[in-house]
Amino acid sequence: MGKIKQGVLGGFSGKVGNVVGGSWKGIAYMRIKPSSVANPKTDLQLDQRAKFALLMRFLQPLTQFLKVGFKNYAVKMTPFNCAMSYNFRNAIIGDYPDCMLDYPNAMVAKGTLATARNQHAASTAAGSITFSWDDNSDEGNASPLDKTLIVAFNEVKGEAIFQVQPSDRSATTKTITVPGSFSTDTVHCYIAFITVDGKLLSNSKYAGAVTVL
Repeated sequence: MGKIKQGVLGGFSGKVGNVVGGSWKGIAYMRIKPSSVANPKTDLQLDQRAKFALLMRFLQPLTQFLKVGFKNYAVKMTPFNCAMSYNFRNAIIGDYPDCMLDYPNAMVAKGTLATARNQHAASTAAGSITFSWDDNSDEGNASPLDKTLIVAFNEVKGEAIFQVQPSDRSATTKTITVPGSFSTDTVHCYIAFITVDGKLLSNSKYAGAVTVL
């Protein structure tokens, strides 16, 4: 039985017919309980599920990182869901069964701070990846003290290594250690910046696909 909490125009909790009411983060909502579907595997459903699975494999290992990367855009949703929404619209190409992630257009951080310039990643020593970028501290709202946000996603294993604030924008380089099991795997690399006070972030920039030595 559903219970009306704030009069006939207010929110309610529970179920009335096929309408379900509830509250999330203080926001009242209603949703229609889906009826049974005769064919749960239509082309559209298969396409949506395949794309959702691609994104989950990419973003789930980054859940903690995304709490920082998308925190300024998580309005009435979690940072993870915000990242899912953005990348669903911008980082998937093709249709089922040939859909795939467009890693260069994927984003793991979003904001208005000046982005990285001439970013690049390479593996020149076993078990490590070196990120490099230009010092564009004099560009827009950038500062030499802005801190880096670094992500390396292993496409083969569906695992990620990330670091928050390991170095300054002015440092122009940072080497991270990755697990030995990453050897010979393809890793997709991203870099973003965050202000010292943590209030502003830049959009992440793709630093390339790297084969780990």
